[in-house]
Amino acid sequence: MTVKLNKKAFEHAKALISDGKVVEDTRDDWSEHAPSTKDENAFLDKHGHAEYSKWFLGVDDEHPNDQKGHYKFPIGDFTKIHRCGVIAAESRAGQNDYDDIRDALGKLLDRIDKD
Repeated sequence: MTVKLNKKAFEHAKALISDGKVVEDTRDDWSEHAPSTKDENAFLDKHGHAEYSKWFLGVDDEHPNDQKGHYKFPIGDFTKIHRCGVIAAESRAGQNDYDDIRDALGKLLDRIDKD
């Protein structure tokens, strides 16, 4: 399994942060704020995989890009970036030695906290 940084999602996240589309919640809120499977499926049905992919900082080349398993490290609820999602993803990326993803998430967190 090769998981790497989703550069499109990274750029999308930076743009959302610049536009103020951020929920500045706390670290432990992600379990309540993360989109449910039902929310994910509804978003996919309405917007397709190209838009869906913009909300995940990692991609897994073991899965085709038209499968949900291709996308890793969610950071928002399909309308806004969540600070708690960025923190959770950064922690998981670090635990799994995905340094490029961890570093990108750290940069996003710095941007969120700077504003």
